[in-house]
This record gives sequence, C-alpha cells and structure tokens, in this order.
Amino acid sequence: MKTLARALGFGIAGLAQAASIAAPWDGQPLWWLQLLSLAALVWQLDALRERGQPKPAWRSGALYGWLFSTVWLCGTFWWLFVSMHTYGGLAAPLAAFAVLALSAALSLYYAAAAAFYVAFAARHRAAAVLLFAAGWTLAELLRNSWFTGFPWGAGGYAHVEGPLAAYVPWLGVYGVGAVAAGIAALAASALRSGGALAVPLGLGFVLLCVPALVGVLRGAPDDPALSRGRLEVALLQGNIPQDEKFIPSGGIATALRWYGEQLQRATAPLVITPETALPLLPSQLPPGYLDAIAARYAGSTQTAIVGLPLGDGRVYTNTVLGFGPGRNAPYRYDKHHLVPFGEFVPGLFRWFTDMMNIPLGDFQSGGLAQRPLAWQGQRISPNICYEDLFGDEIGANFRDEAQAPTILLNVSNIAWFGDTVAIDQHLSISRMRALEFQRPMVRATNTGATVVIDHRGRVTHALPRLTRGVLVATVEGRAGLTPYAYWVSRLGLWPLWGLTLAIVAAAPFVTRRRASPAAFPG
Repeated sequence: MKTLARALGFGIAGLAQAASIAAPWDGQPLWWLQLLSLAALVWQLDALRERGQPKPAWRSGALYGWLFSTVWLCGTFWWLFVSMHTYGGLAAPLAAFAVLALSAALSLYYAAAAAFYVAFAARHRAAAVLLFAAGWTLAELLRNSWFTGFPWGAGGYAHVEGPLAAYVPWLGVYGVGAVAAGIAALAASALRSGGALAVPLGLGFVLLCVPALVGVLRGAPDDPALSRGRLEVALLQGNIPQDEKFIPSGGIATALRWYGEQLQRATAPLVITPETALPLLPSQLPPGYLDAIAARYAGSTQTAIVGLPLGDGRVYTNTVLGFGPGRNAPYRYDKHHLVPFGEFVPGLFRWFTDMMNIPLGDFQSGGLAQRPLAWQGQRISPNICYEDLFGDEIGANFRDEAQAPTILLNVSNIAWFGDTVAIDQHLSISRMRALEFQRPMVRATNTGATVVIDHRGRVTHALPRLTRGVLVATVEGRAGLTPYAYWVSRLGLWPLWGLTLAIVAAAPFVTRRRASPAAFPG
C-alpha cells in the first residue's frame, strides 16, 4: 500500500509538471506549479535516501523518476494521439500505445538522473542540490539532442513568465530550467531539514529575486538605440481542416483560392502565409499560379512569404519562398530540423508509418543558419513549425551581429493536433525564443496561434484560433546580442553540457568525502 501511494504521488507530480507548461483551462504557463511539482519529486526521491530504506534505493529512484517523467510527457504531448488516430487512421489502441511508448522511452533520461541522484547525492545539502539540478538539466539536454531530439514540454518553458523569465536572455531555456531545478531541490531540502530552514529558503529567495536586484527584469526600460524601426505585416490564417487539406475538391481548392485572393489584395509591406499553405508541388499547381504571385509582387513595394513543398520527384523540401520587387530569383528557406515520422521516416520504422493514412515522405534538410530575408531595413529569419524548439540552432544565425536577424518568423501548421493545448504550448515555445534573443517573433499558422510577439516575449496582436482571417499588425525589429545569443551562437549548448557533466562526474567523489553520520540525512 505504501508503494502504491508513493507511485500515485509521483504520478500526480508528473501531471502537475505537464500542466505547468500550458494550463489545460486557459493555456497559460504556471511557473509556480513547475517549481512545486519538481520539488515534490525531489522530496519523494529524498525519502528513498533516508535511513532504513531497502537497498539498493537507486533502483526505486529510477522507477519513480521514470514514472514521474512518463506521466509528465504523456500529459504534455498526448495530442499526438489526435494526429495518428483522428487524421492518420491508426487504430486508437495503437495510437495510444505509440504516445505511451514515446513518453516512456524519453523518460529513461530522467529515470537515470533520478537514480544517480538517489545513489550519489551527498549528505551535504548544497552538493545534493547541485547534483539534482545538474542531473535533471543533463536529461533535458539529452532529450533535446539525441535521436534528432524531441524536447517538447521542457520544464523551462513554464518560466516564459514569472520571476525566472529575467534569466532567459542570459541562460536560455535550459539554463533557466537548471535554476528552477535548483530552487525546487532547495525547497525540498528546506522542508526535510526540520528547523534549519533559513539557509535553503534564503538561497531560493535570492535566486528568484536577483534579477530585480541587478535591474534586468522584463519591465526594465528598453534601449532605443537597439530599435531597427517598424514594419507592418499581414499574417494569413486559412484554417484549412487537416482532414480536408489534401483533398483536391476540398482543402486544396479552398487553400489555393483563399490564399491566392489574400496574396493579391493585401496592402501590407510584408505578407506571410503559414507552412505549406499551398499544399502542392509547383508542378501540381494550376498553370501560372506561382507566376501570378511573382508578377504581383515584382511590380510592387511589397514582399510575400509563401509556404509550400518543393521537389523534383527525387528530393523534396519543406520551404518558404519570398516574392518581391527587384529579385532575379525568389528568396528561399528550406526547413533544417525535420520532424521524425512526419518529414522523414527513421530506419526500421517504415512499417509503422505504412499503417497510417498520412502523406508522409522523406524530405531533405536545409542548411543551418540560412541567410535572412532583407526587407525594408529588417532581416527576417524564418523557421518552420517545430524548428523554434531548438534555440541553439536559431542561435547560429547570431554569430555575426551585423547580419543577425532583426525579426524572427515562425510558419506552422499544427492542425494535425486539433483544438488542443498543443497550440498554447507552441506559443510558449515561440515566446521563449523571443525572450532568449530579445527579438520579436511573428507567427503565421493555419489554425493558430497566429500572433505577433514582441522582443520581451509578450503577445501584442493575435487572431482567434480556428478562424479564417488576416492579422494586420506592426512589429518593431531589434538589434544587439543578448548574453545567451552571444555564447550559444559560438559554443552551442556545450557550456551547459560541460558544467552539468562535470558536476555529475564529481558526485561520487564528493559523496565519499562528505558522508558522515552527523550530516544532513536527506
């Protein structure tokens, strides 16, 4: 019974972690809930380290850490079920099992972190806190990078708002996640330390309040010298239902007609469609369709960015093309970070994708740090769909400050996931990128969220989701490099890798040196 109760506690904490990324009731991030749920995890892991627990306790730590993370990840991207079952035609039990299997596999990183913490956390409180923060961050980095990476729902995204958001331009999402893990471990340590609350609570308070003390809170005055002027944009949201998107007489006809009309009549200097707004290869479009768009913008003072697939029968790319005046050839950006199972099929998994009625293919990846679109004094850097999950890859565009983007652009189609919290989660991801680089992020999507986010991560303009419409708004381009942009553009995430690995590697030695009967037992 005690084991069942403990497992239930880990599961509830995992659900709270999922809800903290984007609350199911309003889609807003809940930074305090993320800290609370992670503190609950550490509290329960510390219980395994107390005297009298069966040995080896690290096995229980691995099991419970895996349970927490599996529930967390299932509760975060459960909407993959919608794409596989509702739109892909995969049998419901198989689709549910696929989501569970993915969550369970990714949770192995966190299970290892929990097991290592239980096995090697020193009895010295500060060393134990450092080890948990490092091990948990290392697990997040592994999920970001290994097997092409799928870091959706990382804990740091809950802090796009709240006191820790001020750390984002310095540390990025994983650095902020590390600080949050440290605060959670400090809180658990304080609760287990009986009367010795002052030191850990004081440290946690300092970590939360230091940004205010050094004057880098998001409300701090902006440097007007970093402004690169304003640009009016028109963002098109076609709201083409996913189950109609590839039907010639349905979604295809609607998309070609509506986007064609909007591209012809728009008056904003920059007009943007979502990802694959035109769901056909150029050779499959009506004769002269793209030529008419090119001619319309070649003779104007406007530019249009249009999403469509390109290919020659052998090689395909997920692409946006830019049409405007004075161009010998359209601007082109090819998606760099492809979605496994969506844009390429990993080896040995063709049998799985063959079970779904989804037009999948193997796409070719574009290069890293492709040139931005230069227009009206701005440098606009596109990314497609879930590419904005990878801040280190977007950071590669900031190596040369003189050519760094002034506006970030995300074009997406997540109609695959219906009217779910996936829309809100993706919005938080884009807001995090805006905070990291102190750049506005413009989003043009098929069903939502079509928005303008300013360089402080705040949504300034938005269309209602699941509606067809045009959002006309003004966005202010920005220059300069945040500390995060500076180091991640040159070193990637290696500073975080190196620091977390060094702490984890040192843990067994610190444990042996500091262990003593009189030391803190938890």
